Amino acid sequence: MENINLPLILTIGVFFTGLVWLFDLLVLAGPRQRKIDAVESQFKERDVSSAHSKDRDLYNLAMDQAEREPVIVEYSKSFFPVLLIVFVLRSFIAEPFQIPSGSMEPTLDIGDFILVNKYTYGIRLPVINKKIIDINDPERGDVMVFFPPHLPDTYYIKRVVGLPGDLIRYESHQLFINGEPVPEQLQAALPAGAPQYRLVRETLGEHEFTSRKYIRPGQFSRRGAWRVPQGHYFMIGDNRDNSFDSRGWDDPFVPEDHIVGKAVAVWMHWDSLFSLPSFDRAGTIE
Repeated sequence: MENINLPLILTIGVFFTGLVWLFDLLVLAGPRQRKIDAVESQFKERDVSSAHSKDRDLYNLAMDQAEREPVIVEYSKSFFPVLLIVFVLRSFIAEPFQIPSGSMEPTLDIGDFILVNKYTYGIRLPVINKKIIDINDPERGDVMVFFPPHLPDTYYIKRVVGLPGDLIRYESHQLFINGEPVPEQLQAALPAGAPQYRLVRETLGEHEFTSRKYIRPGQFSRRGAWRVPQGHYFMIGDNRDNSFDSRGWDDPFVPEDHIVGKAVAVWMHWDSLFSLPSFDRAGTIE
């Protein structure tokens, strides 16, 4: 989804601005306060209360110079609280993403802006993504953001199909889990009159959603069987014949420490800079 390492950039920003603020508090603030006290002492006996007093102008000038902070300290004090709030929210609460591909159509369209819950599957340290507090495990049917094993710095979004220990089989557009076919119900064959794909309603765990299955196999159509190892998950896109997922990776399983969070809602859709954003698709993700 995005290749820029924003967690690392944000962590460095918080650390640097916080360190500058702390250095100012422990090292620079004392001498600055002594300069301020010296100015107060120097003008103590002078009349600086009158707005027309020359002493007042000198006092203000001297005080401005005494109170002046280095530019890097001034900017760090301004940015640190904002960066810290964003860091906490983005690392431990929720994070926004934009959908760049059609692998999850029709559930998620290109240009959808989604919200990802970062704590559902446990609290993780930013950058290294190590879980420190266990909360819940991914459930079958969840839409999850993660780092695939072959691209550990790139965000992917797919649906959780296989849990640890499951036997997954995909053949002739039919998904089987532990030998049982996943229930599905035909919704439409489109375009009408000359259908190229089917929309089917599927059920995985507590999730009901629509998947797209092309009548002719696509470039990412895969068949095979996979046993999911412990601590790993098998991921498939809802656009079954146009999704590069666990079925096609050399290492098909997503390890637990590659999980980013659970996609919970679409909050905006924006195709491009030359179009207007829309909120028609806003809502929870099935």
